[in-house]
Amino acid sequence: MKDHHGHAHDHAHGQAGGPRPPDQLPQHEHHARHAAPGHPGESARPLTSHHAHMVADFRRRFWVSLVLTVPVLVLAPHIQGWLGLHDALTFPGDNLVQFVLASAIFFYGGWPFLTGLVGEVRTWRPGMMTLIGLAIAVAYGYSSAVVFGLRGEDFFWELATLIDIMLVGHWIEMKSVLGASAALESLVRLMPAEAHLVQSDGATRDVPVTELRRGHRVLVKPGEKIPTDGVIVDGHTSVNEAMLTGESKPVEKAKGAAVIGGSVNGEAAITVEVTKTGDETYLAQVVALVRQAQESRSRSQDLANRAAVWLTGVALGGGAVTLGAWLALGTSLPFAVERTVTVMVIACPHALGLAVPLVVAMSTALSAANGLLIRDRSAFERARALDAIVFDKTGTLTEGRFGVTDVISLGARSEQELLRLAASLESQSEHPIATGVVRSAGERGVAVAPPKDFRAIPGRGAEALVEGVKVKVVSPGYLKASGLSAYHPRMREVAEQGKTVVYVLVDERVEGAIALADVIRPESREALARLKAMGIRVMMLTGDASAVARWVARELDLDEFFAEVLPDQKATKIKDVQARGLTVAMTGDGVNDAPALTQADVGIAVGAGTDVAIESADIVLVRSDPRDVTAIVELARATYRKMVQNLWWATGYNVLAIPVAAGVLYPAGILLTPAVGAVLMSVSTLIVAFNARLLRLRR
Repeated sequence: MKDHHGHAHDHAHGQAGGPRPPDQLPQHEHHARHAAPGHPGESARPLTSHHAHMVADFRRRFWVSLVLTVPVLVLAPHIQGWLGLHDALTFPGDNLVQFVLASAIFFYGGWPFLTGLVGEVRTWRPGMMTLIGLAIAVAYGYSSAVVFGLRGEDFFWELATLIDIMLVGHWIEMKSVLGASAALESLVRLMPAEAHLVQSDGATRDVPVTELRRGHRVLVKPGEKIPTDGVIVDGHTSVNEAMLTGESKPVEKAKGAAVIGGSVNGEAAITVEVTKTGDETYLAQVVALVRQAQESRSRSQDLANRAAVWLTGVALGGGAVTLGAWLALGTSLPFAVERTVTVMVIACPHALGLAVPLVVAMSTALSAANGLLIRDRSAFERARALDAIVFDKTGTLTEGRFGVTDVISLGARSEQELLRLAASLESQSEHPIATGVVRSAGERGVAVAPPKDFRAIPGRGAEALVEGVKVKVVSPGYLKASGLSAYHPRMREVAEQGKTVVYVLVDERVEGAIALADVIRPESREALARLKAMGIRVMMLTGDASAVARWVARELDLDEFFAEVLPDQKATKIKDVQARGLTVAMTGDGVNDAPALTQADVGIAVGAGTDVAIESADIVLVRSDPRDVTAIVELARATYRKMVQNLWWATGYNVLAIPVAAGVLYPAGILLTPAVGAVLMSVSTLIVAFNARLLRLRR
């Protein structure tokens, strides 16, 4: 199709947010799954309220058990001996009092662990709760037997302190888990509960957001949250979308502009017509994608699960070996039982169960808050090992609009004067080239004068009077037809770059030329430079002519480019790059790039805006900012580092701790009690949880 300048244009896993994966989730921590909501809060709130309830439950059980532990400690013969108060605190039946108090601690404080033991055994998935439940059951059973006649010494005080420490460890751990779940909940809270519905008479009525329907109009006052996705039908304002898309600066919005539910209105009241409600809205889709990603299985999690199963077996076997070995060495039964209990407590694969899920929950919620939506966890994990990233040109590396790249003076007039005259004339035209000239003049601070007697020259350009002089902006075809010529050394250069060239005539003399091209995004240079610094090859795929592609490739210092590629050939090009043995990501707008996005090892859709449901992409970037591609790779690498650190710590800790708990250092005078083992196990868990939260500081 020809324009008026005569140029042809052809632009061609575990529970969501939960502390452990399903095969390690104890019975008391199971929670119901919820379908995609009509309002996004409906499915996310039960998740967080569940963890909040668990935090409160562990806190309550801890304080009650701690109060009951005090008299148990006072009545314990060992404690009395250490304090030199044995005679003062001993009375008939004191062992029965101690038994009653310890029983209350065992059944009330230990209930979560006992029910967890039953749940894991019932499903044939022994894990952390199996070890803790067995440890406290053995300690309680043996000590109770001593009270009622078995020869030996009870260790009710060790049982009580062990349960106390396990409860406080779980309490603190669940607060950490709640923090990861709350990151998703914070997205849900962005949606207001009520909206000002505009009625037929112009008055407003406050209604629940759930009652809004497509076509309704709502009034949004300054500083209020926009209740749902829609289009502005009245008013002009700026909108803060930072919590939704990661866009730090307020975005100007005028009549006809789309707005996202949950974003914050700025300085002026606006009327918004509802276009999406319920689970169609951007925020609901984000919540669904985040949950889907948190629930999806990952290779790292599978590794952790297998390691946890093996560790449980090792702990149970180690406990049995420890008991038999100490008895064979002639030690007392209480001593051997205490060593066995310590082994089972300290070997709990608690930290291992948390190692990956907490990092997954944190990274997924963190990315969503920055406009990086992960649809496939395994693809996100692959992003850390990318060898090459192939970018679509138009709309990804470039803005998809014309802009002035060169102004060439062929006479006495300066480049700024030529641009001013051309922009003044073109201000009356809506053609893409005219729009590009006017916009570029504005970006360069060039003032535009109003033209007079504007007239289009069909297929060749336009003319008008600008400040008393006759100005024409015309195509090369007009020059040729008029017998005019223009030469400058730079003319050949811009022609070889495939740029669109128009000429500026003043009083029928050729005064200069203006070259235009698809504007390269300012962020593209920084993004590609950072990727190359990370050792990733950067390539470009485009349907444009080779000359245009070559110019963009040179401007951005690309490693390779593929030009004049038809949409149905893009997937083949990706396959060719993969055939070299490279792990490849494809980055495009998700429309005609769908086959290539699917073919790539990692498909990244850029600039999705409010349409996040792009089925062909593994990762959806809300903004049209190539730097977000870099951010995805950086986050993937940081997430993997945290997973590896947590897995190494969790497994390494157990490998070292089990022999110590069994008593191999006893000849050196080092002996761990069950309570000390519980402290060490809890510290290990908290280190893993804290390390996962450090993901926020990856930059």
